[in-house]
Amino acid sequence: MWVRRAVSLAIVVALLGGCAAPLQKPEVSLAGVELVGVGLVEQRLLLKLKISNPNDVDLPVKALSFDLDLDGQPFAKGVSEQPVTIARHAEAQLDVKVVSRLADVLKQLNAARKNGKLGYRIHGRVEFNGSAGPTSVTFDRLGEVSLAALERFVPK
Repeated sequence: MWVRRAVSLAIVVALLGGCAAPLQKPEVSLAGVELVGVGLVEQRLLLKLKISNPNDVDLPVKALSFDLDLDGQPFAKGVSEQPVTIARHAEAQLDVKVVSRLADVLKQLNAARKNGKLGYRIHGRVEFNGSAGPTSVTFDRLGEVSLAALERFVPK
């Protein structure tokens, strides 16, 4: 009798555990760039990242790390441990300070003058507190930024 109850309980637990839909990956994209400071060989930027939550539940992001490439070349790396909760089916902005080398930026801007746009790739990892505890997912996004938006970072 106790074996039948144990088997029934195990089946119910397995079925209930399968009811929760797996979380979809959040989408991360570049929403803006602000110049914070310029030095002789490097510049400090504030990247505005848009994080979209496609899930039916709030997403409590606890950390984010990423690499940003412009036209296939490394541009900046960033890490944020600023916690933010993204409501279900909503988006939030996360501001992250980064440092890039001025020589790299000038080279990439000169190459982009031909078509007026610069392709970017942002890829990394988002860490969040899920229902089963802390977890992380990777992201990888391609996009374009206009040359006009970047030229204000070039010293005149």
